Amino acid sequence: MHPTLPPVILLDSLLQDWLREDIGRGDRTTQGLFPHPAPVGTAWWIVKEAGLIAGLPIAARVFSVLDQRSTFFSQVADGTWCDCGTVVAQIDAPLDTLLTGERVALNLAMRLSGIATLTRKYTDQIADLPTQLVDTRKTTPGLRMLEKYATQVGGAKNHRMGLDDSVMIKDNHIAAAGGIGRAIAQIRQRIPYPLTIEVETETLEQVAEALDYGADIIMLDNMPIERMRQAVGLIRQRSDRIKIEASGNITLETIRAVAETGVDYISTSAPITRSTWLDLSMKIGSGL
Repeated sequence: MHPTLPPVILLDSLLQDWLREDIGRGDRTTQGLFPHPAPVGTAWWIVKEAGLIAGLPIAARVFSVLDQRSTFFSQVADGTWCDCGTVVAQIDAPLDTLLTGERVALNLAMRLSGIATLTRKYTDQIADLPTQLVDTRKTTPGLRMLEKYATQVGGAKNHRMGLDDSVMIKDNHIAAAGGIGRAIAQIRQRIPYPLTIEVETETLEQVAEALDYGADIIMLDNMPIERMRQAVGLIRQRSDRIKIEASGNITLETIRAVAETGVDYISTSAPITRSTWLDLSMKIGSGL
């Protein structure tokens, strides 16, 4: 699986907004040091703690948005595990570009590398099993495309990117509609082909109802392991084509037991919501 970067037209628009936020009315320090045009310099990015690197192509765009003459040389590919002290990138650019773009570029790479690192720890727990880890929509507003890119780097698949990707009938939809059957029947009349319908279930009775009304994907939400195993058996008795997803309070300690029930997918927000940034630093100088 090769992680897919957002299209440049979307990525550059985001980066421009974040650079405007940081630069404001001007980088007073850098502009005070280097009236335009600034001389060209070289910077290196160094890993300060072991982890999985993600976001280098995105960081490269930060500097090119500021100045197209910038060149960003990745020393490792996204998805590489690096030890403390590893040099992961060299950037040649005007010094004002290096200094003004440093924080936004580093922030993004550190955030995404932290997500990728924790994602890899989750995927390693089930690497020998057919179950696939997927992410969720619990993302930082404005960063969804990039955070979901980072989970791909860590070995997960993306769940739906937004509400328009597929139908997911959750507990509040069920309550509002008056039941799983009613919800599926109403939605099926109105959605365009070929959207799939996923239903969140918490009991075996709800699983049976989702089966009766032809759900394409059944999510087993917050089920104890034994009930989850029974639900998988119930679904497989009816169809081997329906996809089964487990979700709810998935941890590094529980993910393998969940996968061993036979579910196709395990969805969790943990790699994004519980990850910490991977520490990286930038050094400008004549050499390392």
